[in-house]
Amino acid sequence: MWAVSTVTMLVLAGILPDFQLQSADDESTTRLAMTAALGAGAFGLLSALVWPLLVRLLLLVPALVLGLLVFFLNGSLLIVALRLVPSGDSEAAPETAVIVAAVMSAVASATGGALAVRDDDAYRRRLYRLADRRRRALPPGPSSPGTVFMQLDGVGHDLLLAAVGKGLMPTVARWLGEGAGAGQRPTHRLTAWRTDWSSQTGASQLGILHGSNHDVPAFRWYEKAAREVMVCNRPTSAAELQRRAIDRTGDGGLLSADGASRGNLFSGGADEQALVLSIATKRRDRRNRSRAGYFAYFSDPANAVRTALSFIAEVGREIGQSTRARVRKARPRVSRGGLYPFVRAFATVVERDVVVAAVMGDMFAGRTAVYADLVAYDEVAHHSGPFGRDVEKVLERLDRALALIEKAAEHAPRPYRLVVLSDHGQSPGETFRARYGLGLGDLVRAGCGLPVPRRARRTHSGAEARAAVRAALRRPVEEGGEQHRPSRRRSEPIVLASGNLGLVSFPDVPHRMTKEEIDARHPALLTTLANHPGVGFLLVRSERHGGVVLGAYGAEIPLDRLDGDPGPLEAFGPGAADAVRRTHSFPSAADIMVNSAYDPADGEVLAFEEQIGSHGGLGGAQGRPFLLSPVALSAPVDDGQDLVGAEHVHRVLRRWLREANGPQVPVEAEPEERAA
Repeated sequence: MWAVSTVTMLVLAGILPDFQLQSADDESTTRLAMTAALGAGAFGLLSALVWPLLVRLLLLVPALVLGLLVFFLNGSLLIVALRLVPSGDSEAAPETAVIVAAVMSAVASATGGALAVRDDDAYRRRLYRLADRRRRALPPGPSSPGTVFMQLDGVGHDLLLAAVGKGLMPTVARWLGEGAGAGQRPTHRLTAWRTDWSSQTGASQLGILHGSNHDVPAFRWYEKAAREVMVCNRPTSAAELQRRAIDRTGDGGLLSADGASRGNLFSGGADEQALVLSIATKRRDRRNRSRAGYFAYFSDPANAVRTALSFIAEVGREIGQSTRARVRKARPRVSRGGLYPFVRAFATVVERDVVVAAVMGDMFAGRTAVYADLVAYDEVAHHSGPFGRDVEKVLERLDRALALIEKAAEHAPRPYRLVVLSDHGQSPGETFRARYGLGLGDLVRAGCGLPVPRRARRTHSGAEARAAVRAALRRPVEEGGEQHRPSRRRSEPIVLASGNLGLVSFPDVPHRMTKEEIDARHPALLTTLANHPGVGFLLVRSERHGGVVLGAYGAEIPLDRLDGDPGPLEAFGPGAADAVRRTHSFPSAADIMVNSAYDPADGEVLAFEEQIGSHGGLGGAQGRPFLLSPVALSAPVDDGQDLVGAEHVHRVLRRWLREANGPQVPVEAEPEERAA
């Protein structure tokens, strides 16, 4: 590495006019080489010794700002290194020093194998070095296997199979014994599972990590008791939801025993946490571990430079792709301007790199259970759609991340089992507003006889990446247009959207209103909503039946009769009635729950948010995620049975963790499993 840095410095000295390694009248090649070697050595030594100390001093600097400071700090170290060279003739202008330091770090990173994710000799040597360093610093690892759970946010079961068929995910194909690995014995089995009605990360991940997602009816909802809007990707809401789940189950979570949580909304009870939203705060607290992963990653200047360059490339890629979509007048299409290119680059580059590096560190440390979330696909699919070349590139990079983790497992101090899963899928379709010229809030106001503004506000995507960016910047995770304690006139309805699921609440009524009360107050509202072609069905509470599903043409079916007559739910497939009944039992269910229309022929829904790939309600691929598990583990469910709900997935993952210390066959279920 020292030789590479020396050569790089010599080349840059010959190219850049403001960078010199000797005086103009000194023509000694030997002295030039010696100066370059000494400068490179001094720069490398300062980077190794001083850089980690600088990062510690910058713990109060937002993580993304630290990424930008990388270049300037690196350049400052180079200037100091040149001043330490005995010749005294080496110098560089400050702006040139920044460029030289960045190029040297990038070249050293690439040469050392840090850029590679493929099976090459340089990468293998780097892994061995990292693993050996860990082994020397830590006691020997246990012989029992650890488990790494990698969540590919938003990747549905059928989409994964299609990506494997197209050759986009060769690592997954090899595990399944397909593609280039066809003919080989599969190492993993693929299982589809069915989400709850609220098919979004907040409900799914809370259920998976903590065993309960009770009373989480959507991504955002209004709680009448607290007179507050809950939002799953807001730190205060995430912390409260986690507390409620722990109180309900009496258990810390899936990762309570020597676990690590990386890039998630919730901790899962892990002692080791980084980039976890439920522990992020609005205060600048040195002890806050939610951003610890950023600083651990950026403490290596080579990592910082590589990720920064990839970030810039991803911003350019998004601008180019969105420009082509506008030129082609592609439909459906949503706005992709403003800060979105940077949000996308954060999700697909910064968060991916930091989370993968953290998982590798956990494996080299020999931790028992690791759960990590990669949000890249979900963020891009919201704006580019679930299919197409935009997301295909993201899927390819996710597969390479899995290959990277698989290679790291070969050098860990204990064997590891790699489980890959998703929390939900994504359903395509244009937005409700684009199809009909008005949003759900406008339709509700019209049904209530209230004035409808000509131009209603757009809702934000609510994607996990947007909240992660705000947490990294230490900005409050709020969404424009959402009021956590609404100040509007309390007689007006609050309308919230979670993908193609809408929630209508009347804040001046302290209890969940009944159909009869709503009809008495706004006689046209339920009829207006139920008969709109963009609405699939409504759920309301009834004084007579307890709960009813409303549809077009006066359809009104009590929940206890849905099995015999699904009515408006028939198009949504098996399990829809059970999902609706469960949500109806939640204390925080809205006065009116609205699910958009769904076309089974093309799998399209109509998002109430500005998304052309959406999830949050019933309809299509959004409710059919996957679970990819090693065949050495017991089957998730018996043949002929369905894996339904995030809480059921939690029980399966719990069972697999218990199997690590015993035979690889189904073990005796815990009491809650037997009861379920």
